[in-house]
Amino acid sequence: MAEGRTGLHVGFHKLAGTLALAAFLAGCQASDTLSDLSRIDTAQGSAENIGSLTAVIQRTPNDPEAYNVRGAAYGRAGRYREALEDFDKAIALDPGSHRAYANRALIHRYMGDQQKALADYNRAIELNPSYDAAYIGRGELYRLAGRSSDAFRDFERAIQLDTTDPRAYHRRGLLYQASGQHQYAIEDFATAISLAPDQPYGYNGRGLSYLALGDQENAFSDFNTALRLDGEIAESWANQALVYEQQGEKAKAAKSYSRALQLDPEYAPARDGLARTRA
Repeated sequence: MAEGRTGLHVGFHKLAGTLALAAFLAGCQASDTLSDLSRIDTAQGSAENIGSLTAVIQRTPNDPEAYNVRGAAYGRAGRYREALEDFDKAIALDPGSHRAYANRALIHRYMGDQQKALADYNRAIELNPSYDAAYIGRGELYRLAGRSSDAFRDFERAIQLDTTDPRAYHRRGLLYQASGQHQYAIEDFATAISLAPDQPYGYNGRGLSYLALGDQENAFSDFNTALRLDGEIAESWANQALVYEQQGEKAKAAKSYSRALQLDPEYAPARDGLARTRA
């Protein structure tokens, strides 16, 4: 595939910067936590109002959208099997509901059944080829499976459909970043930030690409903004620590790495960073 905004490089470039930065970029690709569940389509409910949604279903037991909305609420509450039952019912009542198929696909993905998730995303797109959320969901499925070119095409398609969902830009930015195209990644992360300025993930992604290009000042600013928005994300603390480490501030770096490990004891970039800065 040709280089540039219309595609990814064939093969991955050696990332700029230190081996530590390379590890951070790899960790970012593996641990992207921009929640799909928080954006599950038609989700007007939450765990707190499942009872009221159930009352709606009792009054209108043949309304597919009622099951679709309650299924979304179950999904957000982590009650995946109940979510699947509701989406199954919504589809039985309305086999042409592309939203229900896309919602069910996401639950299949979270339950580890990638093949069923892919089949449901494909069906949603077949029913509505202009449904951006299905392309974004399928693209993320491909991205996590290492099918970068397929993922890129789906994110690109969603963007061509004029999506306002920041996930499309954020995930395409991750693909640009993974292939060493950091300037394009920065542009996509900036768009994701403009669409969701209260979310930290775009700032973390953009900061890592700034750091890969040697721009510590803008990187540090982005990581600190991510922390102000949500101080409970391990990646943000570890990213801040990486800048401290590159600046020779080992004590500050170790403190931030330690905080990252408190939040996520399995986060490898923080664990490795703490070992380096305490050595």
